[in-house]
Amino acid sequence: MDLTVVVGLARSGIGAARLLNHLGHAVLVIESQTSSALETKARALRQAGIAVQLGVPLHADTFAALGTAPAAVVVSPGIRWDHPTLVELRSLGIATKGEMELAFQASGSVPWIGITGTNGKTTVTHLVSHLLRHGGLDAPMGGNVGFSGAELVLAQLERGAPQPDWLVMELSSYQIEAAPQVTPRVGIWTTLTPDHLERHGTIETYRAIKRSLLDRSTVRILNADDADLRTHAASWQRATWVTAGRREILPSTINPSLWIEAGQVWQATQPENQAPAQPLMAADCLAMPGAHNRQNMLLAAAAGLEAGLSGAQMEQAFRAFAGVPHRLERIREQQGITYYNDSKATNYDAAEVALHALDGPLVVLAGGESKQGDPSGWLAALQQKAAAVLLYGAAQAEFQQRLSQASFSGAVHCCDSLSEAVPLAAHLARSNRCRAVLLSPACASFDQYSDFEARGDHFRQLVTSL
Repeated sequence: MDLTVVVGLARSGIGAARLLNHLGHAVLVIESQTSSALETKARALRQAGIAVQLGVPLHADTFAALGTAPAAVVVSPGIRWDHPTLVELRSLGIATKGEMELAFQASGSVPWIGITGTNGKTTVTHLVSHLLRHGGLDAPMGGNVGFSGAELVLAQLERGAPQPDWLVMELSSYQIEAAPQVTPRVGIWTTLTPDHLERHGTIETYRAIKRSLLDRSTVRILNADDADLRTHAASWQRATWVTAGRREILPSTINPSLWIEAGQVWQATQPENQAPAQPLMAADCLAMPGAHNRQNMLLAAAAGLEAGLSGAQMEQAFRAFAGVPHRLERIREQQGITYYNDSKATNYDAAEVALHALDGPLVVLAGGESKQGDPSGWLAALQQKAAAVLLYGAAQAEFQQRLSQASFSGAVHCCDSLSEAVPLAAHLARSNRCRAVLLSPACASFDQYSDFEARGDHFRQLVTSL
């Protein structure tokens, strides 16, 4: 039996191994690290008949030791697609693919809604799945959020029920570049700002990876309010544009299909906007704060229309939407101060969006493992909205220097951890008569947490305990 090698024992790798095993493939999982936690995961896979080798590097010698070339190699998104060993395997004609491509191939005829973007993609993924489910459709979500793609498809296969109507998948740039065969029925692109350049090198490469998903999509839904997407609007021969702003100020290359006017979401009855437009639903039916969430709402609504939902159905669904954990998540109000968890803001642009979404004055908690990017917009928003900034984690000194160079007029405090920062933030919010305390780190979480979810969960726990 042909052997498929799965590289990586994280969530996506485990999902890929179990899916391949379910489909009848011989599977070997290799993992370069060793630990008691990894041994526990390996033991569970071995009990299912899946071979696992720990402490085995991704190297040509590892594959040479197999004695025969594998039929395919499946990689987790955390592994660089241009890893020298993967490049060598491809040169030898060995199929290499990302876990999302495996999931797509195993999902058969189920149409995908693929959602990507630097910021906003997780919120839109939740919104789209919620809309479709509220409208009576079976539309589970996964990919870069919740279940991995392979886990989600495997769960559908194992339950033996009828296939879902749709699969709603969030896809990161890491996942897209390793899955060139993924062709969604509907593709959504939320935003594009510089991110992950330490891996992709240039904004042009990063943009091209994101665009490739939309180029392969039958229906392409784009955010006309994003500066980068708007700049490249003329390069799209076929696209569905939405705007939460005034359509009159858009360039002539963009004729939006959905827009907001006079408190209503309006729909163009023809893509060319020749026929009279008609109101679709109330523009205030989504309670999440911020203009960016109105953009997210319209992107989701465009997908809902493609799935056959009416405006009335979607308005009802949006009103019932409870929000997304770690994305401007409202935790509680105490003594007139509202606490927001925006742990998903792992870069400057996302953190800036959160600041603009809330009324000041604010106490802001920022820090972690810093990323490349332009902090000028974020610093300007802090100056406008923040009475105090609390810095924690590895980026403390760097962020303190940036705030000093920007002549930030508020108070700046450094803390070792969120455990120290949250009580101080509560005190500063009371003494400065602030409206809210906002965790919006502008950083990755890996200096102190396994991921942004763990960071947000800790913040929620600390705030709840105040």
